[in-house]
Amino acid sequence: MATDGSLEPTPPGVIEHGTSKAGRWLRLRRVRLAIWVAVIEGVVLVISGGFTRWSLYAIAIIVFALYIFWARNSRSDTVRQAFWVAAASQALAVGVVIIGSAVLSLVVNWLPLLVAAGFAAVAVLFLLNDRR
Repeated sequence: MATDGSLEPTPPGVIEHGTSKAGRWLRLRRVRLAIWVAVIEGVVLVISGGFTRWSLYAIAIIVFALYIFWARNSRSDTVRQAFWVAAASQALAVGVVIIGSAVLSLVVNWLPLLVAAGFAAVAVLFLLNDRR
């Protein structure tokens, strides 16, 4: 069984070979950055009239393809980390849009039935409280 590196964890303060200062900074904060980019993108998607779900899907496909085929194997640590953040944020944004549209669809489909049930319950209460 051959491995590329040691099985021991890297001690704190040791700089890994092939990393850069910016790359290490991005790596420490990449999950947080990806979540914030996805949140901002979601807000822009909701507010903007010209930015649609389909444009989000197209951007996500392009960014993810760039990460897989180019940035993942880049010699630059900063490029790898930056594209990881971009690809992860796009995946999160697409997931939020899909889940959000499913929940919205569920609410929109059931809302008329719930309103009708509410009106029926109010009508039954009026009929039961009618003393004449």
